Amino acid sequence: MKVGIFTDTYFPQISGVSTSVKTLKGELEQLGHEVIIFTTTDPHAIDDEPDIVRLPSIPFISFKDRRMVIRGLIHAYEVAKDYQLELVHTQTEFGVGLLGKFVARKLNIPIIHTYHTMYEDYLHYIAKGIIVRPQHVRIMTRKFCHHLDGVVCPSQRVENKLHEYDINLPMRIIPTGIDLKQFSSNSLDCVSFRQQLGIAEDKTILLSLSRLSYEKNIQAIIHGMPEIVAANKTNHLVVAGDGPYREELEQLVDELQLDDAVSFVGEVDNSMVNQYYQLADYFVSLSTSESQGLTYIEALAAKTPIIAKENDYLKRLVTNEAMGLLLPNEESFAKCFIDYQAKEVNHAPKYFEEQLNVISSTTFGKRVETFYQEIVRLDQSSKLTQDVEEGVAFKPKQLVNKTLKIIRRTKRF
Repeated sequence: MKVGIFTDTYFPQISGVSTSVKTLKGELEQLGHEVIIFTTTDPHAIDDEPDIVRLPSIPFISFKDRRMVIRGLIHAYEVAKDYQLELVHTQTEFGVGLLGKFVARKLNIPIIHTYHTMYEDYLHYIAKGIIVRPQHVRIMTRKFCHHLDGVVCPSQRVENKLHEYDINLPMRIIPTGIDLKQFSSNSLDCVSFRQQLGIAEDKTILLSLSRLSYEKNIQAIIHGMPEIVAANKTNHLVVAGDGPYREELEQLVDELQLDDAVSFVGEVDNSMVNQYYQLADYFVSLSTSESQGLTYIEALAAKTPIIAKENDYLKRLVTNEAMGLLLPNEESFAKCFIDYQAKEVNHAPKYFEEQLNVISSTTFGKRVETFYQEIVRLDQSSKLTQDVEEGVAFKPKQLVNKTLKIIRRTKRF
């Protein structure tokens, strides 16, 4: 099957969407499908990347490290037509995602969308939430989902929100998976790595790894550190990542006199992510904006216990005490962590094993493929019914030929 993935964000831009798209492409290709990615240009991108079509773009106003497409509609359509796409999978509700809808409509092929972003969590970026309100997000989302054939929801939270918006389409909850092999290595020289980071060998490391933005709520972790350090002076927070809120976070560390207890290491290359999880004793996140949170499953794959605010997704992921601690609210972070650490829970790898198959990229790819199959069958059935209603049923030869064509396309799966 030939699949076109349309996304505003892709490597070298680092984000959960980029990682999800790259993972999906690799798994679909392992299953025998052909995948072409339509995305924005990027000054740091490699020229002549295979199976990647980059469309002219400029930096986005509020997020300078993200880009928005400015032209390329006809080019995208011509490439998709020449490539003979059979299904479009959009990953954004703007820019390139809208191009994907246009291409699918012009080629008369099914279109699936993954709803990655809980936009109501980001309204403060646009005129501090005064101009764009939750009802505007609802209208925008409903408009984009009009004429889609199905939606992939990374978590139950996303599906609930779409139902709240009165969107009634075939939906499947399919969290992004990860390559378990990438996180299975334990060959890290922790002593050397700690020296590189300037962290003493006796320190217990709490790791925060994400984009440094307000909604990631790293400020809540930092606010809890004075109490956590007072309870155990070996505790040390490593903040990995970069973003628009870094300066404010560094100022907060200075105000709380935590310079010896908190380290900012900047943006982490994707190839280095596993080393940070292997280094950490705990992965900590109090984010308020995750539709699923790839960092959670990366931590579990590396067998690093999670300390995070409770949600429906995490309750299904963290199934025993050894895998981590889920907090009722961010205010309880410091006290709950101190109590949890004092219990000296056994975090042996065996306690993580039961979830590894669930979070694997292989499972992710197969579940998306199954959803594709269902949507294509529904699409072909709908088209056949429409033809019958329009009178094709009275032309037996045409009807037989069309039915055979549908069967042949279905067998490609």
